[in-house]
Amino acid sequence: MAMPMALGGGGGAPLKRRIGTVLLTAYGVGIMVGAGIYVLTGAAAGAAGMWAPLAFVLAGLVAIPSALSFAELSARIPEAAGDSSYVEVGLGLHWLALVVGAINVVAGTVAAAAVLRGGVGYLVSIADIPFDWAVIGLGLALTGVALVGVLESLAFAAVLTLVEVSGLALVIFAGFTAAPVADWSMPLPEIEGPGLAAATIFAFFAFIGFDDMVNMAEETHDPQRNMPRAILLALAITALLYTLVSLAAVRAVPREVLAGSERPLALVWESGMGSSAVFLSAIAVAAALNGVLAQIVMASRVLFGLSRRSPMLAVFGHASKRFGTPMVGTLVVGAAVIASAFTLPVATLAEVTTLALLIVFAVVNAALIGVKRKAPDFPFRTPGWMPWLGVIACLATFVASFAGGLA
Repeated sequence: MAMPMALGGGGGAPLKRRIGTVLLTAYGVGIMVGAGIYVLTGAAAGAAGMWAPLAFVLAGLVAIPSALSFAELSARIPEAAGDSSYVEVGLGLHWLALVVGAINVVAGTVAAAAVLRGGVGYLVSIADIPFDWAVIGLGLALTGVALVGVLESLAFAAVLTLVEVSGLALVIFAGFTAAPVADWSMPLPEIEGPGLAAATIFAFFAFIGFDDMVNMAEETHDPQRNMPRAILLALAITALLYTLVSLAAVRAVPREVLAGSERPLALVWESGMGSSAVFLSAIAVAAALNGVLAQIVMASRVLFGLSRRSPMLAVFGHASKRFGTPMVGTLVVGAAVIASAFTLPVATLAEVTTLALLIVFAVVNAALIGVKRKAPDFPFRTPGWMPWLGVIACLATFVASFAGGLA
């Protein structure tokens, strides 16, 4: 399929292609694991009890059709605007493309703000630093990293991802060596429908991230080959990690204790090893830094891509000639993240963000249906029924969230 429009910023230098499969996969895993695993495990266990691991499996299955659709679209249309480009090319609806882009920018900014706030909470628990100054300092530092260059940003994120995954491996080991709770040895209880639906919504939030990966397509070498590969690898690695962590958690710690804790993975470590889990606070800080950086990078690329499609946003279409990064978008998003971290509540972040993005995912799957009709043949393509399945899965999960009393 031909490019829908010329790539390149609205007057500045183009983004530089500096990313390969390994860094892109690490970026995706970092987003999807992020700081969320340190709280989502407890929320899912509280809602579904011993069935919490099943919720992560179901959420992963719901995500697969959309992930495949995003993989094909990012190979066909490797633009920084991601979702917005797909909607405009596939459905021909300019207004809807701008709405989808705005949702992604707002969701990314809010998510980054909440994760920054949570990460600073962990930081001040292990270091004597004023909360406000820590928010400002870390926010500015991460914005600076995002400005310097995409290769540097993703390399830094990859190191943080390695730290996170290593910590999670230790938690999994601790959970499976701990004395099992009483419920683990009993026959599995009947599935609580509303509770499992609620847990699946929380769990689906864990897999949101492949949609952020597509915004890096203009900076990826050979996107037709590397984008699909990285998206599917990141989803598989994340699904395995979340399933094993949730299994370890419900095996080692009672459901009601997990649900009432803000540090569920620390409880798993303490149950299995009988020692302090202070180191997990440090890892949670690393996870938060990773999550914030990833969202700043993503949202600034969306603004850069949208600048080509709306004259009103042309100011965001200038990339630094020296660093090859979208300067204005990065600065604006970084400032918004810092400001929002002082004002936004965190409690309903996963629920609200998930519900909004489920609708976006349904629209993007519909866009792929339109793209396939215009150009059926492409080197990487999914079966024609796959985006239809993606639409149905997203809408069904959205409806199930209301049936479960989440909205």
